[in-house]
Amino acid sequence: MARRILIVPDKFKGSLPALEAAGAIARGWSAACPGDTLTLLPMSDGGDGFGLVMASALGLEERAAKTVDAAGQPRQAAWWLDANSGRTVVETAQSNGLALLPSGRFHPFDLDTRGVGGLLLAAGQAGATQCLAGIGGSATNDGGFGLARALGWVFRDEHGKAIERWIELDSLASIKTPTERAWPSVTVASDVQNPLLGIDGATSVYGPQKGMRPRDFAKADASLGRLANVAAETLGSDFSATPGAGAAGGLGFGLMAFAEATIESGFDVFAKATGLETKIGEADFVVTAEGAIDEQTLMGKGTGQIAALCRRLGKPCIGLAGQLALGQAEGDPGEALFWRLAAMVPDLAGKTEAMADAATHLERLAKREGELSAFGT
Repeated sequence: MARRILIVPDKFKGSLPALEAAGAIARGWSAACPGDTLTLLPMSDGGDGFGLVMASALGLEERAAKTVDAAGQPRQAAWWLDANSGRTVVETAQSNGLALLPSGRFHPFDLDTRGVGGLLLAAGQAGATQCLAGIGGSATNDGGFGLARALGWVFRDEHGKAIERWIELDSLASIKTPTERAWPSVTVASDVQNPLLGIDGATSVYGPQKGMRPRDFAKADASLGRLANVAAETLGSDFSATPGAGAAGGLGFGLMAFAEATIESGFDVFAKATGLETKIGEADFVVTAEGAIDEQTLMGKGTGQIAALCRRLGKPCIGLAGQLALGQAEGDPGEALFWRLAAMVPDLAGKTEAMADAATHLERLAKREGELSAFGT
């Protein structure tokens, strides 16, 4: 009797995107169990690859928008749309991504999120009404200032002069709202809990990886703090301490304040949008995977949440990984969630070899686990 297998991998960071991981697992499992029916559902928590993963899961059509990167240079950015339902997916790193810029050439003071606003406007002009946005991988630290300007918000100093650089927001005196709303409703997928400001805020925590130096922090937070204060006075709500406000250099704050967005757990967004619980309920086996299944997995990473959902629904869940790093807890701490755990390292390859050809080794691992599952072991 054919079994129904649901394959729900995350990315293997630095070596294998989630879509490719799903394909590798499917090839290996099919070689071992050719009679099984496979459903592939690669996942994303809102970080790198969110757009392609969600578009694939939801059957969206890829579109291209003329916008700009974080440095203001013209760029064709991908986004995804279902024209019938008005649902769209945007991955903001298609515009403000750190990976789009040459390393070390630009300082974050000179970068902004204007291109992200361009993506939302393009979606609105195409008839989109609902947008799922993944905001990981950003180069910016502007609190969504560039986004807001692109959407029609105007920021002025005490002399009535328009402010054009986010780092000059410490002189902000007033904010003028747009004359019309031309963008869809936005739900942000993010598991980042940081506020906008302070030692746990956007600048202090994420600024250094974007080129910010400790001597820049005070100036940056003064500008973002003034933005938050005047925005609160203008809007009647203060979003600066909301969990997720500090995500993507404060883009989380900007989307809430200036695009009326809501922020939800990246996993919850994925699960709701794809009908994950129903799909697990229909499966006989679930296979999930990521680069490292570790203690963070057990504390709520996507693969851990997949396994927890399987356990609640009474479905066996196999966890595949590049390597296992579950610490020295008594017994096997993964047993509480996973039916089985298996890793490429050290069983099939060394770490360097596994990273260099992750797809091949993941396929081999999936084949082995498929064979074992057929015997109920």
